[in-house]
Amino acid sequence: MSRLLYVLIAACFAAPAFAVSPFVIRDIRVEGIQRTEPGTIFSYLPIRVGDTFTDDAASQAIRALYATGFFKDVRVQSEGDVVIISIEERPAIASLDISGNKDFETDALKKALKEVGLADARIFDKSVLDRAEQEIKNQYLGRGKYGVKVTSTVTPVERNRVNISIAVDEGQVAKIKEIRFLGNKAFSEKELLNQFTLRTPGWFTFFTKNDQYSKQKLSADLESLRSFYLNQGYLEFSVDSSQVSISPNREDIFVTIAVTEGEKYTVSSVQASGELLGRKDEIEKLISIKAGDTFNGEKLQESVKAITDKLGTLGFAFATINTVPQIDREKRTVAFNFLVDPGRRAYVRRVNVVGNSKTRDEVIRREMRQFESAWYDAEKIRLSRDRVDRLGYFKEVTVDTSAVPGTADQVDVNLAVAEKATGQLSLGIGYNSTDKVVVTGAVSQANVFGSGKTIGLEINTSRASRTLAVSTVDPYYTVDGVSRAIDVYVRSNNQGSLGLAAVDLDTRGASLRYGIPFTEFDTVFFGIGAESTRVNLLSNSPKRYIDFVNTFGNRPKSLVGTVGWARDNRDSAITPSRGRYQRLNGEVSPAGDIRYYRVDYQDQYFWPVTKDVTLALNGQVSHGKGLSGRPYPFFKNVYAGGIGSVRGFEGGSLGPTDVDALGNPTEATGGTSRIIGNLELQIPVPGQGKDKTARMFAFIDGGYVWGENQKVKFGDIRYSAGIGVTWLSPIGPLKLSFGVPLKKDPKDRLERFQFQIGTGF
Repeated sequence: MSRLLYVLIAACFAAPAFAVSPFVIRDIRVEGIQRTEPGTIFSYLPIRVGDTFTDDAASQAIRALYATGFFKDVRVQSEGDVVIISIEERPAIASLDISGNKDFETDALKKALKEVGLADARIFDKSVLDRAEQEIKNQYLGRGKYGVKVTSTVTPVERNRVNISIAVDEGQVAKIKEIRFLGNKAFSEKELLNQFTLRTPGWFTFFTKNDQYSKQKLSADLESLRSFYLNQGYLEFSVDSSQVSISPNREDIFVTIAVTEGEKYTVSSVQASGELLGRKDEIEKLISIKAGDTFNGEKLQESVKAITDKLGTLGFAFATINTVPQIDREKRTVAFNFLVDPGRRAYVRRVNVVGNSKTRDEVIRREMRQFESAWYDAEKIRLSRDRVDRLGYFKEVTVDTSAVPGTADQVDVNLAVAEKATGQLSLGIGYNSTDKVVVTGAVSQANVFGSGKTIGLEINTSRASRTLAVSTVDPYYTVDGVSRAIDVYVRSNNQGSLGLAAVDLDTRGASLRYGIPFTEFDTVFFGIGAESTRVNLLSNSPKRYIDFVNTFGNRPKSLVGTVGWARDNRDSAITPSRGRYQRLNGEVSPAGDIRYYRVDYQDQYFWPVTKDVTLALNGQVSHGKGLSGRPYPFFKNVYAGGIGSVRGFEGGSLGPTDVDALGNPTEATGGTSRIIGNLELQIPVPGQGKDKTARMFAFIDGGYVWGENQKVKFGDIRYSAGIGVTWLSPIGPLKLSFGVPLKKDPKDRLERFQFQIGTGF
């Protein structure tokens, strides 16, 4: 105790010895600087010449200079009335080198490190280097490489600088070794794993990366698991815990999920209450979950959405539907009361369109069916979104509503679009022994100058088939939405002169068509055109070709009228997932050298099997016949085979054939009647997520063509099946398919692998 007391007394007397008597600063001198400019130091100092120097001023000066991060040691002394500041600078980073990285570009890693303060010419700080190492590890942890090792080496060089070398040992990607469930009794582990995106390594995980652990994916999978149990009636299901562990070598991940299933419940009764606007029966019909059903969470949400949407069509934008359950655990039943609160009826203050840097605002707004200053209508908003998407000008179209601040009865409708390239360009240059040099090309701009108009040009310089065609379409020729299309074309088919066919054809024509919409989905078309076809017979031309020329001459002319109808309520014109497209077109030539009629009907239906899987159906029938006792012109024949009809068979090869003047069989000549049917199951490409630019499909096709005097026999129909992929490429929609004929004739021409650009089905 006596020694401690002595130390305390000595410290009290010694303390004043370290104090500095205040004085007025005559000069400030800085020592030890190498790279830092004296002016930089003085700018941070809280003291100036002429100030009174005290112990407190010295402490403030030391703290201020340390706070800059430029120095690792700062001392303040005085000699008379001169303040001396001695500093030791932190070294600067002369160079930063990263090695061993394969998954990330070096520039990308350096950019990430620069954000945490580590870069060339920066002041070196060991704590910053530690943060940089952790940042690199975090980058690799995000890719499932939990065994990554980062080693840093700091090498001093001249002029108080350092070289930093960071060596990365990436290690192996940690894969999910096992996913276990605890507490499941009603369903097997296999059934529960089917609800998960995460899984152990398999055939497709190389593409999907679903065998790599992700916290976000696990959270989504747990929600899918919860939805699965709720849909099976387990109202009180809960996930108690989810544990993730990693093996000592950091290459295997184990996921353990503990659940409590609870009991399976049956719905005892369902009713709607609250402000029902006098529509109780109508609202209760929208409830898809009924008394006696096993509880189903999905049906419950569908019912809430259906009621909300119904109230939305009546102008109630802020309607809330609360489902109040009454659980009887003894009987294992639950009764639901849908408590409806429509809120105040709202109207739309403003419709905002964003994202259209090229497309004119009016092109989008004329498709809107929800108007400003009108009552809010959820169905019209959905219809507006679909109509804008069907334009085909945008990769993505989204719509949402937001309440107007400070009001209780106004909303803004916000339509956001992501534009895509609407021009399609194809150009090919080839050489073969028949045509020598061949140049083919086509260009089409579907939204020229953002006006919504379409201009197309097609050129083909092949000796066998030459084409020059110009077309233009104005979808809003009038403000009421009447469309106008103009086509001018010259087409030459010289396959006969090259020994590839039994006749040469040279067609020239022009047409004008108008489309008049009469409902939101229906349009009728009227058109007129004139056409002249020169028929050049050859020595091997069939007799019916010779008879045709003898009757009508070698340059028959025709005046063609067209009438048609189309209905389109698909959600998208490019990648539809729901809706239907129907088209009926009639073509008749009542005057001229040739007289005929032809009718074509096409029906497409898209049904969403799941959120990502679509079932697409297509049917097409065609029939033509000559008028006034005249034969149907053979150059108006229809064909089948290939992409767009029956895949696995050569394009245009199905149907009747003919014999030439020498009795030799010719290739398929087409016919006057045609039946085509297609079924496609479309799924996303693994690993593409929500991106629909590329999709895979499996298909079954059927179809055939019959001649004018042939009877339609369904036993003649050819069938095929196969797989394929579609891609919205920069030069237009691309479809690749591999088809295997299921029913064929020995004389049929097969073509298993096929591709086409610009096809829609």
